[in-house]
Amino acid sequence: MAQLPIQKHPNLLVGYETSDDAGVYKITEDLALIQTLDFFTPIVDDPYAFGQIAAANALSDVYAMGGQPLTAMNIVCFPIKDMPKEILKEILRGGLDKIHEAGVILVGGHSVDDPEIKYGLSVTGIVHPDRILTNKNAQVGDALILTKPLGTGVLATAVKGNLASKEAIKKLIEVTATLNAKAAEVMRSFHVHACTDVTGFGLAGHLLELARASKKEILLWSHKVPIITEALDYATMGLIPAGSYANKYFCESLVEIAPNIPTLTLDMLFDAQTSGGLIISLPEAEATECLQKLHLEGVEEATIIGQVVSNHDHGRIKIEP
Repeated sequence: MAQLPIQKHPNLLVGYETSDDAGVYKITEDLALIQTLDFFTPIVDDPYAFGQIAAANALSDVYAMGGQPLTAMNIVCFPIKDMPKEILKEILRGGLDKIHEAGVILVGGHSVDDPEIKYGLSVTGIVHPDRILTNKNAQVGDALILTKPLGTGVLATAVKGNLASKEAIKKLIEVTATLNAKAAEVMRSFHVHACTDVTGFGLAGHLLELARASKKEILLWSHKVPIITEALDYATMGLIPAGSYANKYFCESLVEIAPNIPTLTLDMLFDAQTSGGLIISLPEAEATECLQKLHLEGVEEATIIGQVVSNHDHGRIKIEP
């Protein structure tokens, strides 16, 4: 994308230049359109669960921008001549159930005959132009809340290796198929400065994007970060996705890591996530109340994981024990 020209338009409020979760285009003074698209290959064997996970993942980008998703379109790649149509039906049924749970309308889609299964959504949402949340407005003194635990990348790797237990698979589906709708609803009642969700770049990678876009230094308390217990067990066995190593390599020049942090902990902080939680940056004075409300509304593993400590020309994160 760096080699392509960046388009400028007075109504384009958020484009791709800041690596935000979705694009935003102003329609009127009171209404802006949010557009996003995401799809990927299966991370679990159950086609219905995969459909739910893929849909929740795509819808998350609208929630991360502070918006309300309205419509969705299916994106499907499937080897229709080589696999039973019932598998495709279950994938689409899982996606549709999650779409309906979000109060969204499926309006169509597109399918391609492909040797590798892929599924996801193109989602359209709305937001008031003055209430858009991006990754570039974090303020010094903000607390950072993470709404889902880490470790789904490791669990998905264990699934691919046929090593995941039934309990681990259940936890993977539970975390990744959960919509970020409730967390988004809660954060709207607070003075949130910035937000993003945690996906393939890992927690540390997405925090770095937030730090760079906001030109801030962020302190991450590694011991505060919620991590799925089963994921730690599999990571100890070496089941680390390749994307996690790529994340660490890409980010290392702008990440300061305390020398006494275990390698296993770092592996989890850079773990490439699917349908991860929201990172919410808001005034420290409101963080405890926001966290309590998240817990009351069922976002039970939400945790304060760090803070925005200072201005920084290039953006940087410091990882401490």
